[in-house]
Amino acid sequence: MIIEVKIPPLGESILSGVLAKWHVKTGDTVKKDQPLFELETDKITSEGVAESAGVITLKVATGAEVKIGELVATLDTASGGTTSVSSAAVAAPKGTTSVSSPAAAASPAVRRLAADTGIDPASVAGTGKAGRVTKGDMLAAAVTPKEIAAAIASAPAAAVPDSAPVVTAQPAGKRSRAKMSKLRQTIAKRLVSAQHEAAMLTTFNEVDMSAVMALRAKYQDDFVKKNGVKLGFMSFFTKAVVHALKEVPTINAQLDGDEVVQNHYYDISMAVSTEKGLVVPVVRDCDQLDMAGIEKAIGEVAKKARDNKLGLPDFEGGCFTITNGGVFGSMLSTPIINAPQSAILGLHAINERPMAVNGQVVIRPMMYLALSYDHRLVDGKEAVTFLLKIKQAIEDPTRLLLSV
Repeated sequence: MIIEVKIPPLGESILSGVLAKWHVKTGDTVKKDQPLFELETDKITSEGVAESAGVITLKVATGAEVKIGELVATLDTASGGTTSVSSAAVAAPKGTTSVSSPAAAASPAVRRLAADTGIDPASVAGTGKAGRVTKGDMLAAAVTPKEIAAAIASAPAAAVPDSAPVVTAQPAGKRSRAKMSKLRQTIAKRLVSAQHEAAMLTTFNEVDMSAVMALRAKYQDDFVKKNGVKLGFMSFFTKAVVHALKEVPTINAQLDGDEVVQNHYYDISMAVSTEKGLVVPVVRDCDQLDMAGIEKAIGEVAKKARDNKLGLPDFEGGCFTITNGGVFGSMLSTPIINAPQSAILGLHAINERPMAVNGQVVIRPMMYLALSYDHRLVDGKEAVTFLLKIKQAIEDPTRLLLSV
């Protein structure tokens, strides 16, 4: 039985994607739930898995842009050893499909060429009916790069007009080109849009990390033993952000045309760096989570991001964003607002610096904080007050317990 594998709907706003990578090739026998390909959209990367066993024939090349509903492969279930098949599933958000092709018996000409050239017909993309490998396919596959070079060298040189510009070829290996990924294209558009549309301004402060570092050192072992996760800096800053949002609610609002939309919940977006770019999944209801709950939630979304398992719901509804460039050694930066949010907090590296404390010069672990905000909605006084509330909560964490 031949099954058509098509790109299924991934969400109302997703109309197409790029078939970024095939994990199989034409002629492979795939197993049920085996990963087949990666589909990259402007929002997420999804992994397509086979919902049944069969022999696969690819219909779309790696790097091709595909639309929702487009055929990308066929699956011959009779050759795969299992007869029940449905199109294929995507493992991140629901979505992509499984692929395959009939493993039809090769013709005598194809078998002779396979014996002469040593080329496995299963490794050749078939252009015949139902994906069959033809004699022409085998001949084309048998042409070596050396033979191509010899043919080019023996061909007559084309006449070049006297007015043609002289182009100096770059030595091999000096440059390479690759199409920008859908995700990177979207990141670029959103960042440029945020800078063009918002009246973005950044204010700075610095925070003494001594108190938080002392608490972590004192209670880390007990915290891990009880909760199974480490007590990190992000849970402190997340709690401090929630506290500051309650004190300065304008930061927890956003513009929608000529209307101000006030948020009365505290879903915090966490910037996570992956191999394919920066993603900003959301940790829900941070005001209702304790420190352990926040650490676990951050760990879960970070793992999903690295494994390309994030779905559209993971990005929706964030009120405010925290980004931590300090993990890469950044000393200071001006983060760009994650639209349509009104502000973003940038954390940076912790460095020991001489500080004046009670008339004495002492060495303290210091971090620079940066708050970028939309000046159309947020005034400078509110931005500075918000950042000061965070500084106070980090330097004296008991404030978080007392909500002062």
